[in-house]
Order: sequence, then C-alpha cells, then structure tokens
Amino acid sequence: MTSQHTEKTSASAELVRRLAEQENFSLVGVTPAGSSDYVQYIRQWLGGGKHGQMGYLAQRLDKRLDPSKLLPGARSVICVADRYVASTNQTAAGQAARGRIARYAWGDDYHKVIKKRLHTMADTMRQRWPGHQFRAAVDTAPLLEREHAQRAGLGWIGKHTLLIHQDLGSWLLLGQIVTTLPVESDPLHKPVADHCGTCTRCIDACPTDCISPYQLDASRCISYLTIEHRGPIEPSLQPLMGDWVAGCDVCQEVCPFNERALGLQQGKVDRAGDMVTDAVHPQYQPRPPAPTLGLLEILDWDAEARQKAFTNSALKRIKLDQLKRNALIAAGNYLADHEDQQLRCRIQELADGDQSTLLRHTARQVMDRLKKSNT
Repeated sequence: MTSQHTEKTSASAELVRRLAEQENFSLVGVTPAGSSDYVQYIRQWLGGGKHGQMGYLAQRLDKRLDPSKLLPGARSVICVADRYVASTNQTAAGQAARGRIARYAWGDDYHKVIKKRLHTMADTMRQRWPGHQFRAAVDTAPLLEREHAQRAGLGWIGKHTLLIHQDLGSWLLLGQIVTTLPVESDPLHKPVADHCGTCTRCIDACPTDCISPYQLDASRCISYLTIEHRGPIEPSLQPLMGDWVAGCDVCQEVCPFNERALGLQQGKVDRAGDMVTDAVHPQYQPRPPAPTLGLLEILDWDAEARQKAFTNSALKRIKLDQLKRNALIAAGNYLADHEDQQLRCRIQELADGDQSTLLRHTARQVMDRLKKSNT
C-alpha cells in the first residue's frame, strides 16, 4: 500500500533521468527546492553594485533566494545541462580586424533549445502526476541556477563562479524544472566536491581583473560590458577588452577541466558514469556569424542587417548601438598594433557624424587613445 502511494505522489530520480536522456541532455540531477545558502553574500554583492546595470538581479529577490516562493509548494528542482562546443580554434589573431563571439552563442539560441525540451519533460510528468505543477526555466526566471545545479550533483562552482563538471568542464548551459512533485534522491547525483584546489588560472588570466576566488565583479566582466551594459564603457577598461564584441571565454579557456572537456569531445577521455550523454547538441554547432565578425561589417550594419545576422541567436538581445560600440573598442585595440586605413577612417567618420551619442562618444574615445599611442 505504501509503495503504491509513493508511486502516485512522488517520482524516482531514475524516471527523471530517462526523460532527460530522451531529450538528449548531457547531465541531469535533482535537488530539494530549498532556499539559498548564500543569502547574506548575495545581498552584500548586490549592495556593493557588483551586478552593474543588471537591475533585474535585485528584483523579485525573495523568489530568487527561495524557489518555493517562485512556485508555491515547490518540492524539487530538476536540473539539466547541455554541452556546447569546446573547440579552442576560435581566436581572431592574424585575421584582418575581426571581433570574437563567445562560444555559447556560436549556434542557435540555447534558451529556446533547452526550454522546448524541458517543456516536453514537464508535459510528460504533468500527464503522469496531474495534481502537480511544473515550471521550466532557462535564465529568465529568478532562480539561482548554478547553486541548484551544484546541489543536484552536476558539478561544483569554480573560482570563476561558473559550474564545472569534472569531465565536461564549464562549457555547460543550464536549465531547470521547478516542481511541487517530490522526487526521490539519486545516489549518482550527490553534491560534488570542489576540485579547483590551489589553481588560480582563471583569476590570473582575466583581462579586467574582475575575478577573485569564488566571486565575480560583473560590472567589470567583458561578457557583461559587451552584452548587458547599455551605455559608454569606462575608457580604462576599453584596452583590456581585446577583440571581444559579444561575450568572453578567457576564464574558461585557461581552465584545466576544459582541457579535459576538449579531450572528451575529441574522444580522448572516457565517458563518466553520471552523464546522460556526452554529445554536443547539434543546434549548438557553429554557424554564421560565429565564431568571429568583421569589425567594418558591424560598423556598417543597419537594424535589418543586425536582425538578419542574429536571427535565432542568443545575441539578439544586444542592441545595434551596443554592438557598434563594442566593434569600435575592438577596432581601436586592433589598430593599436596594426594599420588599417579603411577601419581608421570609418572610426573617424563615426566620431564626426550625427549618429547616436553613444557611438560618437565611443569613436572619439578610441581616436583619442590611438592619437596618444602614436605620440
């Protein structure tokens, strides 16, 4: 009688694992829907302005800190992860005036790719347990994705604050289903010990020094500056941004566990027992405009060209002026070491033109920096 009652009112982790396998997720785990262990730290982080202009992180904070307030009666958080391309042959070095794009955006928009499959999982579970609620989330809901994923055994949170799996590294995209359904624990998915040890590669390599152990000053992070920050970028940060125009992968490129992930992608590492699949989802395979964009091309874009290039891309949230601002900064960094008269003239045109204040201001900053470097 007890076992029948359990079957009706709870799910096994093995069933969740099978559903995730059907949807080709790389990792899956389940954790109770408990409140955050880092409430005080998160409040201090927000109070210190480390989130920059990402005001949404401070909104609905009570729900972000406790999933039972996001979904009343929540009992479990089902956590999944997709792998994305770990290849390191992305550099724009040696290429004529091109800007780099972070790997997570080389393929289709992961929000849509993950959420569609989470909805399929949720629909299946809803049919089996009609008395329960299921809410799928991929970034957009107020939820501490990495903390729940860590609790669910998908990896540990590294010193760069990203989730790391011992075999798959940090090239991971996360999704969750918050549910009122109790899910039995799975011995395969226990919290993973921190394996960062004394390594400080990510901290040492960060161009803007935005990383300290297990903490990130997002207001200085190149990913934040190129994607989230809408206004002018501090002149002192501009030379440090290199050729990145959308995101940044530096801290992940130097991580030893991502070297292992590349070996797995190339078939040189044995598959771990806790993986559902070690395959990269085909929708994340690189497609234009990845992995790099011509800087002159960006500076000549209009709204239609930007829309066409970023159709079904996670980068479509970057406004046209933001993208051109990023290209101007990358162009200035390129011209500091290379000569390209056409590019230089285009920057001067934008500095003298009647386009947006942001672009005119940034172009003038870039030209002033180039003039100073030549004196």
